[in-house]
Amino acid sequence: MYGRWRNNLSRWGVREWAMTGLAFVVICAVVLTAGRGLAFGPDGQISGIRFGGDAQRTRVVLDLGKTTRGQVIEDGTTGRVVVALSDVAPGRGLDGNGSGLVRGYEVTSAGTSSRVRLDLARGAEIERRFLLPPGDGVQNYRYVIDLKATGAAAAVAASTPPRREQARKEKPLIVIDAGHGGRDPGAQGQHMQEKAVTLAAARELKAAIERTGRYRVRLTRDSDVYVIHGRRVQIARDAGADLFISLHADAGTDPALRGASVYTLSEQGAGRAVREYTRGEDWQRDLRLPGRDPSVDRILLDMTQRATQNRSAQFARVLLTHLEGDNHPLLRRSHRDAGLAVLLAPDVPAILLEMGFITNPEDERVLTDERARRRLMRSVAEGIDRYFREPSAPVMVAGEVAGGG
Repeated sequence: MYGRWRNNLSRWGVREWAMTGLAFVVICAVVLTAGRGLAFGPDGQISGIRFGGDAQRTRVVLDLGKTTRGQVIEDGTTGRVVVALSDVAPGRGLDGNGSGLVRGYEVTSAGTSSRVRLDLARGAEIERRFLLPPGDGVQNYRYVIDLKATGAAAAVAASTPPRREQARKEKPLIVIDAGHGGRDPGAQGQHMQEKAVTLAAARELKAAIERTGRYRVRLTRDSDVYVIHGRRVQIARDAGADLFISLHADAGTDPALRGASVYTLSEQGAGRAVREYTRGEDWQRDLRLPGRDPSVDRILLDMTQRATQNRSAQFARVLLTHLEGDNHPLLRRSHRDAGLAVLLAPDVPAILLEMGFITNPEDERVLTDERARRRLMRSVAEGIDRYFREPSAPVMVAGEVAGGG
């Protein structure tokens, strides 16, 4: 009797432990599944994909419910680009036809990550990738992939002028901005104020450019008047300028400091420009964008801004090469970037040229001596001419540090 009871108890114990073990496995599976559901969920998904650009450059934007890290699996050499995004799940219906350099796309699950596949319409490669956090009225994260054409497609695109230039048969227009003026004297040298130096230099640069017979030139001011910064930029935009140059004379507490430098728009300044130009109600029409989808137009504006920054940087390098070739002193970090107001036009390449330090005796002599100043402006005019004749010319400038302060 006791033995039979003990045997029954043993069999019951085995069954109970077996059931307990099975229940434990089921519970673990449920917890893991629930955990994955919480990790992804609606807030952890890729909710959409958008395209902007053309057959030369295309921007791909993925809308995300949370932050992520991207890893390139295929870089375009096989005819497609594949990027893995960690800790986000694909939403439904993320496949279809692309645009520009992308023929088609598909977003699939890969464990706890998503895999974004972009089938290319022609040779292309990843130019850059970055994650944008929520902000500027956008509630979600955005993962951006910028593609650029390679090989024959890039060569054809590079040899084809933009539609704006094709449509316009006039000579390129250069807008020259004489810094300061009127109630704003600028920096003070020993013998002259900055506003007078910049106006004299602007007039001489205009004359030097017009002597080539290849360009049209306009000044933002031709007398001792003050023009607000926003108006200076708008003059260039309203006129459809191809280049904007703002002339200034630097100042420093150390009188030994001398040399010219060139400023182009910084990344922070580019973000500021986009925010400012999208505040108005008619910003799509103002920037000649389609206006059908604000999110697509925002992508196109970003790409326009990027292309303008690239052209500005190229001109800055060309200009510094010519100044250095004419033995004009340059600062050690001669190419700098900043969010200056006169550089904010998203569709006009622009630079600010600090011609030298008005607080340095040697630089002030060059800036105030008519003959020396004319020679300096002739070098600037030659740099402008080369920029338009050879827009892709490789240049090197000693002491240049891109992306400076």
